[in-house]
Amino acid sequence: MKMLEGKTAIVTGGAQGIGMAITRKLVGEGARVMFADMDASAAEVALAEFGNQASAHVADLLDESTPQALVDATVQRFGSPDIIVNNAGFHWDAALHKMTDKQWQAMLDIHMTVPFRLLRAAAPHMFAAAKSDAQAGREVMRKVVNVSSLAASFGNVGASNYSAAKAGLIGMSKALAKEWGPHKINVNVAAFGIIQTRFGQPQSEQNRIKIGGEEIQMGVPDKILEAIGINAEDAKSTTADDLYRPREIQSIPLGRAGHIDEAADLVYFLCSPLSDYVTGQVMAASGGLMGGMI
Repeated sequence: MKMLEGKTAIVTGGAQGIGMAITRKLVGEGARVMFADMDASAAEVALAEFGNQASAHVADLLDESTPQALVDATVQRFGSPDIIVNNAGFHWDAALHKMTDKQWQAMLDIHMTVPFRLLRAAAPHMFAAAKSDAQAGREVMRKVVNVSSLAASFGNVGASNYSAAKAGLIGMSKALAKEWGPHKINVNVAAFGIIQTRFGQPQSEQNRIKIGGEEIQMGVPDKILEAIGINAEDAKSTTADDLYRPREIQSIPLGRAGHIDEAADLVYFLCSPLSDYVTGQVMAASGGLMGGMI
């Protein structure tokens, strides 16, 4: 039997990049996954791959009604959630002295407030399941994995908002591990270093997203790419097939960026019974990187 057979999972941002890799991993291990994503076309592609073992909730997580609606849709489709992965996120960089209130607040909203709202909405269902287990004399561990970054510990130039939000998520997770431990719920953090995604591409007009009515420039400035040993002009010629192929980065002890599947493997460990006695922890997938650009 697969390790997550019979489990129900929620994955935010689950139709693209690291989120898609997480959804694929959990489905492959037997879980039924409700993934949230605001890109309807990406969600359609994901559903074509996963079939009846997954379902999509296409909505903007920054809409305050979406987290509750996501939990309700999950319960209706698959039952009470056993696993929640707060993966959705983006960055909106600027030097602090040039940063707008919108840029600051957007990072707090997507990386802290959305997970807060989702977990609050899921709590009654997870607590009720834990009570039922206790009455039946069995211990069943449920899982929360919040995705953070090494930027929470080391910061990033131009990303004080992102770094602060990811650090706040760690604090919330550690508090929640203490609150939810009696309900047999593990709460842990997966902190990523440089994982090769579209967000790590050079800035360009093609690398933009629209969030909450705002068009946001994604990617890394050329001068930062050059500082960590990546030729920005070469990186701009990356094809769709090469988007997730890790680049060589000599400042990382393992010599390269991480692959999205390697990020998903860490999340899977924290979702699986292998981590039943692990809670309140921050675990990194970083290739040994301990600072610098994340």
